[in-house]
Amino acid sequence: MATITASHHFVSRSQTSLDTKSTLSQIGLRNHTLTHNGLRAVNKLDGLQSRTNTKVTPKMASRTETKRPGCSATIVCGKGMNLIFVGTEVGPWSKTGGLGDVLGGLPPALAARGHRVMTISPRYDQYKDAWDTSVAVEIQVGDSIEIVRFFHCYKRGVDRVFVDHPMFLEKVWGKTASKIYGPKAGLDYLDNELRFSLLCQAALEAPRVLNLNSSNYFSGPYGEDVLFIANDWHTALIPCYLKSMYQSRGIYLNAKVAFCIHNIAYQGRFSFSDFPLLNLPDEFRGSFDFIDGYEKPVKGRKINWMKAGILESHRVVTVSPYYAQELVSAVDKGVELDSFLRKTCITGIVNGMDTQEWNPATDKYTDVKYDITTVMDAKPLLKEALQAAVGLPVDKKIPLIGFIGRLEEQKGSDILVAAIHKFIGLDVQIVVLGTGKKEFEQEIEQLEVLYPNKAKGVAKFNVPLAHMITAGADFMLVPSRFEPCGLIQLHAMRYGTVPICASTGGLVDTVKEGYTGFHMGAFNVECDVVDPADVLKIVATVARALAVYGTLAFAEMIKNCMSEELSWKEPAKKWETLLLGLGASGSEPGVEGEEIAPLAKENVATP
Repeated sequence: MATITASHHFVSRSQTSLDTKSTLSQIGLRNHTLTHNGLRAVNKLDGLQSRTNTKVTPKMASRTETKRPGCSATIVCGKGMNLIFVGTEVGPWSKTGGLGDVLGGLPPALAARGHRVMTISPRYDQYKDAWDTSVAVEIQVGDSIEIVRFFHCYKRGVDRVFVDHPMFLEKVWGKTASKIYGPKAGLDYLDNELRFSLLCQAALEAPRVLNLNSSNYFSGPYGEDVLFIANDWHTALIPCYLKSMYQSRGIYLNAKVAFCIHNIAYQGRFSFSDFPLLNLPDEFRGSFDFIDGYEKPVKGRKINWMKAGILESHRVVTVSPYYAQELVSAVDKGVELDSFLRKTCITGIVNGMDTQEWNPATDKYTDVKYDITTVMDAKPLLKEALQAAVGLPVDKKIPLIGFIGRLEEQKGSDILVAAIHKFIGLDVQIVVLGTGKKEFEQEIEQLEVLYPNKAKGVAKFNVPLAHMITAGADFMLVPSRFEPCGLIQLHAMRYGTVPICASTGGLVDTVKEGYTGFHMGAFNVECDVVDPADVLKIVATVARALAVYGTLAFAEMIKNCMSEELSWKEPAKKWETLLLGLGASGSEPGVEGEEIAPLAKENVATP
């Protein structure tokens, strides 16, 4: 864990959203009171709960160490902290990237330490395991009163709460995860300000109105002595609404907010005239006020949700120590928010990974199971299976490189394609898997046309193939222009696949040059161009890695990778220390424990 208070190092350009106010009349936001597919009618609300000043005290067991019936894992429960994670994604129910993975994996790890943990995210689909709580609340969004319901399930020691409203369900239901933020990649929904304003307000209601009793160790509402962990710009209004709507009325007086930045390139920039839509007092206007355009013509005055989240929260966190250094180092690396982060300070805690889903000893998508003692025998067989599956010549002796990721500028997929044309003449095969911008998808699909026995590009969302590449490849290329933390390199190391990565963000914190991988150096963060110097960095580092392939040193690197501690256990301890430091009423340290039967049938999510 690293706290940054002064300048250091590096990141990208920001995403600017459309002018929402000019399109409100087209959107036609209204009270939704009709029955529609996938959402219960709200004409006849059962048990509508309005806001109240009554303070609710949750029931908590005294701290004990025990075994849940039918569960082999030891868990620890007690007073601990009441933690509320809020985000637009939570894996495996909704996920487009690292945000969903973090909200899927970190909460169970904190629950294992004895804390009561809830996640709150939108209900984008009819999740099979989440049931209607019959609790509904009225929320003002813009100039409209909206009714939201809460759905709930209890998995791996965590209360998973889903906010139900047509602005979420009707837009995304039955579609791929890429439709969470807009109808297609790179295009936002015009009412995203309203959607996420609703989410933030619903999240502040849930701990007070939901009477949850799924846990054997906690019961009743979470109450008001809670810590909110807001994630990325979509939830940046939580500290603002907490202060203006609740603490101003004597509610949630002891509650605190930690704001976690997963990717500063996405900030929630909107027209300055949209501020009244948020229903916040004028005193908050300054926290949103923003002039964008550095070293370039000024684009105009905006409101910036992420800026407000940074300034109004009690603590700012990000997903790796080196990324924290980059964000405060310069205006381009902090995407014009570097000065505010230097003012507030920012702490970096590297992410963990789900070692249950990603486990070479139990992976349901691979035919050969292995661990560190059998990896050298298993990898050649898995490579042959991968080659056969994608249509490449089957040859266990040829080194094989994998790439898995979104096909967009941040992930460096355009730099990768340019580099492939230069290194494909070496004795190597490459498999590229990803979806994203159409032009990039077309480029990777052309690889097998240009190099039929050397390269394969798959522009599809394919979970089984992702596992096969992770297990069967010898190297994993991670050519990101910037990478707040990154999960691909963690998955690769878990499976004994050696990363070849750019030297940025969490890649610096997690991959050790010459020990668990190869570093290519930092790339140009300007996304409009492919810098020839970056292409040469990839080519040179690939050649350097191939020179080590098949040697005793390479075998040692494989075992070093598999020996790394990559789970959420250590990050959860650092998160606990940080959250305890906020001094919320009733907070106590946790005790060493294990997740509640992560693989038990009742704990497997079925989105």
